[in-house]
Amino acid sequence: MKLSLPFITSLILLLTTSVCSAQTFEKDMDTTLYGRNKAVGKYAKLRGIKMYYEVYGKGEPLLIIHGNTGSIKNFVYQIPYFAKNYQVILADSRAQGKTIDHADSLSYEMISDDLNALLEHLKIKNANVIGWSDGGIEGLLLAMNHPDKVKKLAVTGANLWPDSTAVDPFVYKMMMDINIKGVDSLKRMKNPTPEMKNQLKLMHLLSYEPHIKLEALKKITCPTLVIGGDHDVIVTKHTVAIAEAITNSYLWILPNSGHGTPVVYKDMFNQVVGDFFVKPFRKIDKYGRFR
Repeated sequence: MKLSLPFITSLILLLTTSVCSAQTFEKDMDTTLYGRNKAVGKYAKLRGIKMYYEVYGKGEPLLIIHGNTGSIKNFVYQIPYFAKNYQVILADSRAQGKTIDHADSLSYEMISDDLNALLEHLKIKNANVIGWSDGGIEGLLLAMNHPDKVKKLAVTGANLWPDSTAVDPFVYKMMMDINIKGVDSLKRMKNPTPEMKNQLKLMHLLSYEPHIKLEALKKITCPTLVIGGDHDVIVTKHTVAIAEAITNSYLWILPNSGHGTPVVYKDMFNQVVGDFFVKPFRKIDKYGRFR
Protein backbone atom coordinates (compact mmCIF):
# COMPACT_ATOMS: atom_id res chain seq x y z
CA MET A 1 0.00 0.00 0.00
CA LYS A 2 1.49 3.30 -1.05
CA LEU A 3 0.83 6.10 1.40
CA SER A 4 1.20 9.78 0.67
CA LEU A 5 0.74 12.88 2.77
CA PRO A 6 -2.26 14.07 0.68
CA PHE A 7 -3.87 10.63 1.16
CA ILE A 8 -3.54 10.74 4.93
CA THR A 9 -4.65 14.37 5.11
CA SER A 10 -7.70 13.62 2.96
CA LEU A 11 -8.53 10.61 5.15
CA ILE A 12 -8.36 12.69 8.33
CA LEU A 13 -10.49 15.35 6.66
CA LEU A 14 -13.10 12.76 5.70
CA LEU A 15 -13.16 11.43 9.26
CA THR A 16 -13.44 14.97 10.56
CA THR A 17 -16.40 16.23 8.54
CA SER A 18 -19.27 15.18 6.34
CA VAL A 19 -18.44 14.82 2.62
CA CYS A 20 -20.29 18.00 1.67
CA SER A 21 -18.78 20.02 4.52
CA ALA A 22 -15.34 18.56 3.82
CA GLN A 23 -15.43 19.83 0.24
CA THR A 24 -16.32 23.36 1.34
CA PHE A 25 -13.85 23.21 4.24
CA GLU A 26 -11.03 22.06 1.96
CA LYS A 27 -11.76 24.86 -0.50
CA ASP A 28 -11.80 27.46 2.27
CA MET A 29 -8.49 26.13 3.67
CA ASP A 30 -6.93 26.22 0.19
CA THR A 31 -7.81 29.88 -0.29
CA THR A 32 -7.24 31.28 3.20
CA LEU A 33 -4.16 33.21 4.27
CA TYR A 34 -4.32 31.64 7.72
CA GLY A 35 -1.34 29.35 8.17
CA ARG A 36 0.71 31.14 5.50
CA ASN A 37 0.28 34.78 6.36
CA LYS A 38 3.67 36.40 5.79
CA ALA A 39 2.53 39.56 7.53
CA VAL A 40 2.08 37.85 10.90
CA GLY A 41 3.75 34.43 10.62
CA LYS A 42 6.77 33.89 12.86
CA TYR A 43 9.00 31.10 14.18
CA ALA A 44 9.91 30.50 17.80
CA LYS A 45 13.02 28.47 18.62
CA LEU A 46 12.03 26.22 21.49
CA ARG A 47 12.65 22.69 22.71
CA GLY A 48 14.83 21.76 19.75
CA ILE A 49 12.42 22.90 17.01
CA LYS A 50 11.40 26.06 15.20
CA MET A 51 7.67 26.32 15.86
CA TYR A 52 5.65 28.26 13.31
CA TYR A 53 2.90 30.42 14.78
CA GLU A 54 0.53 33.25 13.96
CA VAL A 55 -1.27 35.75 16.21
CA TYR A 56 -4.47 37.62 15.39
CA GLY A 57 -6.52 40.23 17.25
CA LYS A 58 -6.11 41.88 20.61
CA GLY A 59 -7.41 41.19 24.08
CA GLU A 60 -7.32 38.22 26.42
CA PRO A 61 -5.06 35.45 25.06
CA LEU A 62 -6.73 32.45 23.38
CA LEU A 63 -4.67 29.46 22.26
CA ILE A 64 -6.26 27.23 19.59
CA ILE A 65 -4.75 23.78 18.93
CA HIS A 66 -5.25 21.70 15.77
CA GLY A 67 -5.48 17.92 15.36
CA ASN A 68 -3.30 15.21 13.79
CA THR A 69 -1.79 16.13 10.38
CA GLY A 70 -3.49 19.51 10.73
CA SER A 71 -2.29 23.10 10.81
CA ILE A 72 -3.33 26.64 11.66
CA LYS A 73 -5.59 26.88 8.62
CA ASN A 74 -7.93 24.23 10.08
CA PHE A 75 -9.45 27.05 12.12
CA VAL A 76 -10.44 29.20 9.17
CA TYR A 77 -13.92 29.52 10.75
CA GLN A 78 -12.76 30.25 14.31
CA ILE A 79 -9.97 32.80 13.79
CA PRO A 80 -12.06 35.71 12.43
CA TYR A 81 -14.77 35.13 15.05
CA PHE A 82 -12.54 35.05 18.11
CA ALA A 83 -10.01 37.63 16.87
CA LYS A 84 -12.70 40.29 17.36
CA ASN A 85 -12.31 40.02 21.13
CA TYR A 86 -9.18 37.93 21.80
CA GLN A 87 -5.50 37.73 21.07
CA VAL A 88 -5.76 34.48 19.12
CA ILE A 89 -2.59 32.37 19.12
CA LEU A 90 -2.22 29.41 16.78
CA ALA A 91 0.77 27.22 16.01
CA ASP A 92 1.62 24.35 13.70
CA SER A 93 2.33 21.57 16.17
CA ARG A 94 5.60 19.63 16.15
CA ALA A 95 6.06 17.57 12.95
CA GLN A 96 3.02 19.18 11.35
CA GLY A 97 2.42 22.10 9.01
CA LYS A 98 5.43 24.42 8.89
CA THR A 99 6.95 23.10 12.13
CA ILE A 100 9.60 20.60 11.09
CA ASP A 101 10.78 17.90 13.47
CA HIS A 102 13.33 15.30 12.37
CA ALA A 103 13.32 13.32 15.64
CA ASP A 104 12.15 9.71 15.55
CA SER A 105 9.79 9.95 18.52
CA LEU A 106 6.64 11.97 18.98
CA SER A 107 4.12 12.14 21.82
CA TYR A 108 1.19 14.24 22.92
CA GLU A 109 3.16 15.22 26.01
CA MET A 110 5.93 16.63 23.81
CA ILE A 111 3.45 18.72 21.83
CA SER A 112 1.67 20.07 24.93
CA ASP A 113 5.05 21.00 26.45
CA ASP A 114 5.90 22.78 23.18
CA LEU A 115 2.72 24.83 23.50
CA ASN A 116 3.57 25.70 27.08
CA ALA A 117 6.99 26.85 25.89
CA LEU A 118 5.36 28.95 23.17
CA LEU A 119 3.20 30.74 25.75
CA GLU A 120 6.32 31.40 27.81
CA HIS A 121 8.12 32.66 24.68
CA LEU A 122 5.25 35.10 24.12
CA LYS A 123 5.34 36.08 27.82
CA ILE A 124 1.72 35.03 28.29
CA LYS A 125 0.81 34.26 31.89
CA ASN A 126 -2.28 32.21 31.01
CA ALA A 127 -4.76 31.75 28.20
CA ASN A 128 -8.12 30.32 27.32
CA VAL A 129 -7.63 27.20 25.21
CA ILE A 130 -9.57 25.47 22.43
CA GLY A 131 -8.41 22.03 21.27
CA TRP A 132 -9.88 19.91 18.48
CA SER A 133 -9.26 16.14 18.22
CA ASP A 134 -5.55 15.57 18.97
CA GLY A 135 -5.52 19.25 19.90
CA GLY A 136 -8.09 18.40 22.56
CA ILE A 137 -5.77 15.76 23.98
CA GLU A 138 -2.96 18.30 24.06
CA GLY A 139 -5.27 20.83 25.71
CA LEU A 140 -6.09 18.34 28.45
CA LEU A 141 -2.39 17.61 28.99
CA LEU A 142 -1.57 21.32 29.05
CA ALA A 143 -4.18 21.87 31.75
CA MET A 144 -2.94 18.82 33.68
CA ASN A 145 0.79 19.47 33.52
CA HIS A 146 0.85 23.28 33.31
CA PRO A 147 -2.33 24.29 35.19
CA ASP A 148 -1.17 27.86 35.67
CA LYS A 149 -1.21 28.36 31.89
CA VAL A 150 -4.87 27.49 31.24
CA LYS A 151 -7.63 29.85 32.33
CA LYS A 152 -10.52 28.00 30.68
CA LEU A 153 -10.44 24.96 28.40
CA ALA A 154 -12.76 23.80 25.63
CA VAL A 155 -11.99 20.45 23.97
CA THR A 156 -13.88 18.65 21.24
CA GLY A 157 -13.33 15.08 20.03
CA ALA A 158 -10.58 14.23 22.52
CA ASN A 159 -9.74 10.75 23.80
CA LEU A 160 -7.65 9.41 26.68
CA TRP A 161 -6.51 6.07 25.28
CA PRO A 162 -6.24 4.46 21.83
CA ASP A 163 -8.56 1.48 21.66
CA SER A 164 -12.11 0.60 20.60
CA THR A 165 -13.55 1.53 24.00
CA ALA A 166 -12.63 5.15 23.25
CA VAL A 167 -12.61 5.25 19.44
CA ASP A 168 -15.43 3.94 17.26
CA PRO A 169 -14.51 0.28 16.51
CA PHE A 170 -14.80 0.68 12.72
CA VAL A 171 -12.58 3.79 12.74
CA TYR A 172 -10.12 2.21 15.16
CA LYS A 173 -9.67 -0.89 12.98
CA MET A 174 -9.31 1.20 9.83
CA MET A 175 -6.61 3.42 11.36
CA MET A 176 -4.73 0.44 12.76
CA ASP A 177 -4.81 -1.32 9.37
CA ILE A 178 -3.49 1.80 7.65
CA ASN A 179 -0.74 2.17 10.25
CA ILE A 180 0.37 -1.47 9.96
CA LYS A 181 0.39 -1.37 6.15
CA GLY A 182 2.23 1.94 6.23
CA VAL A 183 4.97 0.55 8.48
CA ASP A 184 5.33 -2.51 6.23
CA SER A 185 5.56 -0.24 3.19
CA LEU A 186 8.23 1.88 4.87
CA LYS A 187 10.32 -1.18 5.76
CA ARG A 188 10.35 -2.29 2.11
CA MET A 189 11.59 1.09 0.89
CA LYS A 190 15.31 1.44 0.25
CA ASN A 191 15.34 5.19 0.74
CA PRO A 192 12.15 6.42 2.41
CA THR A 193 11.74 10.18 2.24
CA PRO A 194 11.70 12.35 5.38
CA GLU A 195 8.08 13.18 4.52
CA MET A 196 7.14 9.48 4.56
CA LYS A 197 8.92 8.90 7.88
CA ASN A 198 7.17 11.90 9.38
CA GLN A 199 3.80 10.72 8.10
CA LEU A 200 4.22 7.30 9.70
CA LYS A 201 5.31 8.97 12.94
CA LEU A 202 2.03 10.88 13.01
CA MET A 203 0.05 7.76 12.18
CA HIS A 204 1.78 5.89 15.00
CA LEU A 205 0.82 8.68 17.39
CA LEU A 206 -2.80 8.46 16.26
CA SER A 207 -2.90 4.66 16.54
CA TYR A 208 -0.99 3.95 19.76
CA GLU A 209 -1.42 7.01 21.99
CA PRO A 210 -2.41 8.68 24.28
CA HIS A 211 -2.33 6.84 27.61
CA ILE A 212 -4.10 9.07 30.12
CA LYS A 213 -5.91 7.66 33.13
CA LEU A 214 -9.30 9.06 34.07
CA GLU A 215 -8.15 9.81 37.59
CA ALA A 216 -5.33 11.96 36.19
CA LEU A 217 -7.94 14.42 34.96
CA LYS A 218 -8.47 15.44 38.58
CA LYS A 219 -5.35 17.55 38.08
CA ILE A 220 -7.40 19.84 35.86
CA THR A 221 -8.78 22.63 38.03
CA CYS A 222 -9.79 25.18 35.39
CA PRO A 223 -13.39 25.35 34.10
CA THR A 224 -13.62 22.95 31.17
CA LEU A 225 -16.16 22.50 28.38
CA VAL A 226 -16.05 18.94 27.01
CA ILE A 227 -17.60 18.65 23.53
CA GLY A 228 -18.41 15.78 21.19
CA GLY A 229 -20.74 14.79 18.40
CA ASP A 230 -23.36 12.16 19.18
CA HIS A 231 -21.88 10.15 16.26
CA ASP A 232 -18.30 11.25 16.81
CA VAL A 233 -15.19 9.24 15.98
CA ILE A 234 -14.80 9.26 19.76
CA VAL A 235 -17.37 7.07 21.51
CA THR A 236 -19.94 9.24 23.30
CA LYS A 237 -19.64 7.43 26.64
CA HIS A 238 -15.89 8.10 26.55
CA THR A 239 -16.52 11.83 26.09
CA VAL A 240 -19.02 11.70 28.97
CA ALA A 241 -16.43 9.95 31.16
CA ILE A 242 -13.91 12.72 30.44
CA ALA A 243 -16.40 15.38 31.52
CA GLU A 244 -17.35 13.46 34.67
CA ALA A 245 -13.70 13.07 35.67
CA ILE A 246 -12.96 16.80 35.51
CA THR A 247 -14.07 18.63 38.65
CA ASN A 248 -15.24 21.88 37.05
CA SER A 249 -16.74 20.78 33.76
CA TYR A 250 -19.68 21.22 31.43
CA LEU A 251 -20.66 18.63 28.82
CA TRP A 252 -22.00 19.46 25.36
CA ILE A 253 -22.96 16.64 22.99
CA LEU A 254 -24.14 17.92 19.59
CA PRO A 255 -26.96 15.93 17.98
CA ASN A 256 -26.60 14.71 14.39
CA SER A 257 -22.85 15.43 14.52
CA GLY A 258 -19.64 13.57 13.88
CA HIS A 259 -16.08 14.65 14.70
CA GLY A 260 -16.19 17.95 12.82
CA THR A 261 -18.01 20.12 15.34
CA PRO A 262 -15.94 23.29 14.66
CA VAL A 263 -16.66 22.94 10.93
CA VAL A 264 -20.14 21.46 10.44
CA TYR A 265 -21.58 23.50 13.32
CA LYS A 266 -19.13 26.38 13.14
CA ASP A 267 -21.53 29.20 14.08
CA MET A 268 -23.06 27.31 17.02
CA PHE A 269 -19.63 26.06 18.10
CA ASN A 270 -18.14 29.56 18.11
CA GLN A 271 -21.06 31.07 20.01
CA VAL A 272 -21.28 28.37 22.70
CA VAL A 273 -17.52 28.26 23.27
CA GLY A 274 -17.37 32.06 23.25
CA ASP A 275 -20.15 32.24 25.86
CA PHE A 276 -18.33 29.66 27.97
CA PHE A 277 -15.21 31.83 28.04
CA VAL A 278 -17.13 34.99 28.95
CA LYS A 279 -19.60 33.74 31.55
CA PRO A 280 -18.55 32.76 35.09
CA PHE A 281 -18.43 29.02 35.67
CA ARG A 282 -21.47 27.86 37.63
CA LYS A 283 -21.51 24.95 40.02
CA ILE A 284 -24.79 23.15 39.43
CA ASP A 285 -25.99 20.89 42.23
CA LYS A 286 -28.85 20.40 44.66
CA TYR A 287 -31.63 22.92 43.88
CA GLY A 288 -29.50 24.33 41.05
CA ARG A 289 -30.35 21.23 39.03
CA PHE A 290 -33.94 22.54 38.67
CA ARG A 291 -32.78 25.68 36.85
